[in-house]
Amino acid sequence: MRSDVALRRLDQVSLTELLHTAIQDADPPEVMPPVEGPDGWTADRQAAFLRFHRSRSLAADPVEITFTIVAAGKVVGAARLFPLERAGSAEAGVWIGRSHRGIGVGGAVLELLLAEAREEGFTSLYVSTDPQNAAVRALMARRGVSLVRDADALTAYIDLTAEAR
Repeated sequence: MRSDVALRRLDQVSLTELLHTAIQDADPPEVMPPVEGPDGWTADRQAAFLRFHRSRSLAADPVEITFTIVAAGKVVGAARLFPLERAGSAEAGVWIGRSHRGIGVGGAVLELLLAEAREEGFTSLYVSTDPQNAAVRALMARRGVSLVRDADALTAYIDLTAEAR
């Protein structure tokens, strides 16, 4: 596993860095909910990105925990834990900028996110991916996690209590 990858809790300063990473290295649909208007990183879309994160993880009563992904000292993406109604479960969410994909960042992030989920007291981590996402499918296979088809996605729950043993 890469030793130069870390997760850092999102704050106002790192949110600005995260926006710059998204603008430089990702398309808006990869990193945020849809926003009406022309394609690309318009001023409205950038403001919506900031509002989204401020309302979800930087609010007085956050609904999820968001981390910046830092590789070699640079913000390269984001990871999140979103508590689910299923007791003890959280949904994992990750995006990594294009220039940092395929070089081991995702594998390191998965291990770090599993550890963070355990620290937060979650007992299972829900993952969902597009069937075409070969990287996530390979990460799950290497960990022995079987993804199952659920409508248009592949999903799994990772038992964090078994993982901790």
